[in-house]
Amino acid sequence: MKLRTHTCGELKKTHVGETVTLSGWVHKRRDLGGLLFVDLRDRYGLTQVVFHPDTLSDFSVAESLKYEYIITVTGDVVARDEKTINTDLVTGEIEIHATDLKIQSTAKPMPFEIFDTQKGEEDEDLRLRYRFLELRRERLRENVIFRNKMEQHIHKYMQERDFLHIATPILTVSSPEGARDFLVPSRIHPGKFYALPQAPQQYKQLLMVAGFDRYYQIAPCMRDEDPRADRSPGEFYQLDC
Repeated sequence: MKLRTHTCGELKKTHVGETVTLSGWVHKRRDLGGLLFVDLRDRYGLTQVVFHPDTLSDFSVAESLKYEYIITVTGDVVARDEKTINTDLVTGEIEIHATDLKIQSTAKPMPFEIFDTQKGEEDEDLRLRYRFLELRRERLRENVIFRNKMEQHIHKYMQERDFLHIATPILTVSSPEGARDFLVPSRIHPGKFYALPQAPQQYKQLLMVAGFDRYYQIAPCMRDEDPRADRSPGEFYQLDC
């Protein structure tokens, strides 16, 4: 069985009649008297999957599904009844009538709900301990996707104007700029330390002298200082050009 032919945020009415394979997490499940409905989730979206004992070889496998199980499903794309169309989903006009199901991974009960309705009220230490689970939440996932899109836009904008993306060193010499340095001990040179850059200022100046007048990078800046309104403590990124 293939892991997938499509993503969970891709299928529309134009795909009706096709046989597809999807993989993802069990987001929600509803047992309606012999029929089992599962919202299958990946990072691209949600798709409703319908499990029926007459079309699935082993319906007991479907009945064993729990939240956050990872499954692979093969089935036919069917148009939803007009009354059951979900306008909140890109895939809301269709559903998958499953003919094959494989559990790729089971899951223990979650330390907190993954559902998008949750706002992250849980204890911060708990959320940080299970950060890989919290990143499954829609709000955090959208933050990661937004940052990626923003960086793509920056690269496109700068390179269209003939700027060169040049990454400067992370391990450098100490040059305090109003904050304390983060120091990294050297194994090869005992008793000596590298510093993490507070800004790529000196390297930028070297590049200018070398003739790279149009340089840019999305630079990591490491500063041992108190939090500020416009950046996180310790580490932040800035467009340097």
